[in-house]
Amino acid sequence: MVFSSMTFLWLFLPVVLLPYWLLAPHIKVKGGNILLLIASLFFYSWGEPVYILLMLLSVCMNYGFALWISRNKGKRLALFCDVAGNLLLLCFFKYAAFFTTYLNKLTGGAIEIVNIALPLGISFYTFQAMSYVIDVYRGETAVQKNLGKVMLYISLFPQLIAGPIVQYKDIEKQIDHRTLTAEKKLYGIRRFLFGLAKKVLLANFFGIYADKLFGMHVYQVSTGVEWLKMLFYALQIYYDFSGYSDMAIGLGSMFGFSFKENFNYPYVSTSAAEHWRRWHISLGAWFRDYVYIPLGGSRKGLFRTCVNTLIVFFLTGFWHGASLRFIVWGLFYGVFICFERLGFGRVLEWLKKHRLGFVTHIYYWILMLTGWVFFRESGVYTALYTIRAMFLYQSGSINIFNCLNAAILVMLILGILLAGPLQLLFPKLQKLRDPATPVRIPEFVLLMGLLFLSTMSLVSDSYNAFIYFRF
Repeated sequence: MVFSSMTFLWLFLPVVLLPYWLLAPHIKVKGGNILLLIASLFFYSWGEPVYILLMLLSVCMNYGFALWISRNKGKRLALFCDVAGNLLLLCFFKYAAFFTTYLNKLTGGAIEIVNIALPLGISFYTFQAMSYVIDVYRGETAVQKNLGKVMLYISLFPQLIAGPIVQYKDIEKQIDHRTLTAEKKLYGIRRFLFGLAKKVLLANFFGIYADKLFGMHVYQVSTGVEWLKMLFYALQIYYDFSGYSDMAIGLGSMFGFSFKENFNYPYVSTSAAEHWRRWHISLGAWFRDYVYIPLGGSRKGLFRTCVNTLIVFFLTGFWHGASLRFIVWGLFYGVFICFERLGFGRVLEWLKKHRLGFVTHIYYWILMLTGWVFFRESGVYTALYTIRAMFLYQSGSINIFNCLNAAILVMLILGILLAGPLQLLFPKLQKLRDPATPVRIPEFVLLMGLLFLSTMSLVSDSYNAFIYFRF
């Protein structure tokens, strides 16, 4: 079940939300937690009833190891076993075919490759569960002895399938004590509907044209079309994933939870490093807290800092999928971030100080669009052919004028402006993400219009899969 589906919008959500709102003033948080837990388990089992057993196994395993650690006897062994157990589960279901393929290539063996269906959300809930146990080991959070609360933390349906990756220490108090105010409800509705519109009205639109152009052979299209193709995809994945995050944050607020932001207008960045401070913030924070800093972070000299950065971005890429292209995509950003640390970052800062900031934006957009090639193409070699076509002129039988009309051009301009530039020009628009900003009548009318348009689009269009569901 996806947030942008008629089943979720008009059946699941009302059936869960309305009783929760009606009962909230009359029952304790414990009662609300039970209702949410039942709803979350049903939500996950809707599409994959078998894999709910895997998620419950993960919950029980991490719950048990956290209890072991809290007893201060053999806590290092307990942490090792927990991390190993989580990674073994993740590797078996997500990376078994990848490792088998490359093992056969290296050894000349003929091990049978078994394709296992990827359980939804396994990368997200595995990282959440690991962060809880690691924080208990570090003493940054107290162990939770109530299995139901640990289960709710890991399975909470607003962020279960595709994040944000919520750390237990950030919502520990909210599980036990939270208030559901009218302001939280309205803020949640606002964020959810803006996210829904991002996904249904923008991401789906750009996705249709991106898929059409990716379906053409690289030699068929001109250099201009290659850049247009990547622009379509960049807008698709931004509105798709940031839209999902908005919906998750909004749903959390509707039930009284406050989740941290996961996107901060990444496409206004001026460097690779800034991009990763703004894009998928919860994943970046996870790797910073549990990989980069334990490796030494930036405390052990420039060379070690670059090595740590490359390790983190290798893992970031690999986290996204069992494919060499994702690893290359991660290392692509790691190399450029190291390049900026080695001195190019100072050049970018000099350009901004001397009123040449637009050059840094051009640098970032070229970098970002090139990086998405590895992420979207079917393989590394195909991606390299695409990049060659982007930077070495080719005419092709299909040029940019065959792919654009007035309506598409208007949507492209709108997509680019709403991805951050408009919010920078009019800072009041950014306040719409602030829970303290009231929902006024003009905005309410706009939100109802977006809901109507989104619903009409869902009724007439089946193009609706979230990109990050496959990770």
